[in-house]
Amino acid sequence: MQLDILALNEAIKQESKFVERVMSEVGKVIVGQKEMVEGIIMGLLTGGHVLLEGVPGLAKTLVISSIGRATSLQFQRIQFTPDLLPTDLIGTMIFNIKTNEFVPKKGPIFTNVVLADEINRAPAKVQSALLEAMAEKQVTIGDQTYPLEKPFLVLATQNPLEQEGTYPLPEAQLDRFMFKILVSYPKKEEEALILDRMATDHVPEITPMIGREDLMRAKDRVDKIYVDEKLKAYIVDLVMATRKPGDYGLSHIANLLAVGGSPRATINLTRAGKAHAFLRGRGFVTAEDIKAVAYNVLRHRLILTYEAEAEEVNADEVVKELLSHIEVP
Repeated sequence: MQLDILALNEAIKQESKFVERVMSEVGKVIVGQKEMVEGIIMGLLTGGHVLLEGVPGLAKTLVISSIGRATSLQFQRIQFTPDLLPTDLIGTMIFNIKTNEFVPKKGPIFTNVVLADEINRAPAKVQSALLEAMAEKQVTIGDQTYPLEKPFLVLATQNPLEQEGTYPLPEAQLDRFMFKILVSYPKKEEEALILDRMATDHVPEITPMIGREDLMRAKDRVDKIYVDEKLKAYIVDLVMATRKPGDYGLSHIANLLAVGGSPRATINLTRAGKAHAFLRGRGFVTAEDIKAVAYNVLRHRLILTYEAEAEEVNADEVVKELLSHIEVP
């Protein structure tokens, strides 16, 4: 077993080198935002959908489109608006006069990477159509079901809910996102660099660094990354503590949590931990990998109580308590 892990570790170290090249290419147009870039790459490596939340103007859309170009994947951008219809997303049946029959006209969701821009500006019917694609990797048009491309990934941007004209996403849809990444303002020195780089009409070109087949091979390799049984128990404890805090010595946050993480939280913590290990060139997952992805995996899966809102406690503060109290193996 030890020899197998060492061999896997060496293979991962070699195969993960493309990540640095992709980040370097994206860095031609994006300043900073390392967590956002790494989160999207981890989504690609695991097939996990990613939700980016932040105020307009923080380069969320630019990051996604840049990574799409750097990875040679088919890419479609859909601007979500209040008048968007499900057929605008998935397609519809049209009548072919020549054949005298209805045929499907597939929508923009039939691609590898879907950029759902400002996803929380579209109404419930559109969200339900997107949910089938996210959950089942398939789309129903008329009475026929069509499988989506492989890999298929939804990269969504979202404005904070207090922004004008936004709809809260359903909990079931939020749970389908592997990550919810909060995008913050750049630092002062980063802002100055953005000014120097982007205040002209010239935008650097992105060169593809990895093809679809290579990405699929990397995805298969990520699945094989080793997770120790003790670390699996740690992941389970983290999620169980969101449901029964008192059983883990966390009674002081029990009144803050209305609903804890679902089994998808456990699964996605493990998958994201593997992807994080891959980005670091390792063939095995450590507790630090789990801690590194815990906020992005858990923050949108925890439903807080009114008491938490009254005390102005957010989900990240609850996750911080979990990580500081649950014993690391």
